[in-house]
Amino acid sequence: MDLGFRRLFGRKDESHGSDPRERRRHARIPPGERDTVLIVDDSRTALHVLKTMLEQSGFSTYTAAGGEEGLEMARTHLPGLILMDVVMPGLNGFQATRLLRKDPLTREIPIILISGNQQLTEEVWGRRLGANDFLSKPIERGVLFQKVETLLGLREATAL
Repeated sequence: MDLGFRRLFGRKDESHGSDPRERRRHARIPPGERDTVLIVDDSRTALHVLKTMLEQSGFSTYTAAGGEEGLEMARTHLPGLILMDVVMPGLNGFQATRLLRKDPLTREIPIILISGNQQLTEEVWGRRLGANDFLSKPIERGVLFQKVETLLGLREATAL
């Protein structure tokens, strides 16, 4: 490979790991230590993308195409974490989060709300209803995994 090309795309700060080709800031966590994530979104594309990203990193996933189905899946499977879209027809993410927090069976499951609307009021409202964290679309892969692993207790809370 051309040295100029390597310099152009190589990592300037080698402090993140011993392998300069590795982009991760943190070591991979072995798949045996992973937990299950329930993804609730009315978009088949969003479900597919999130499911693929999580499963490629060793997570087990369940998917639900709306708030009502998400509530049922959460009660049935008791996932370690829920990724919940805010805007969905029928029962939206805010309403589903509120209902999950009222149910003794699901009240302790961490919830990350996801929204295409980047207004602070949505994040504040979601946290008041019981969400543990918030992601804005488009979702940055590194931020997603940092939040997921922190809430699942697989990584200590750290700033990216």
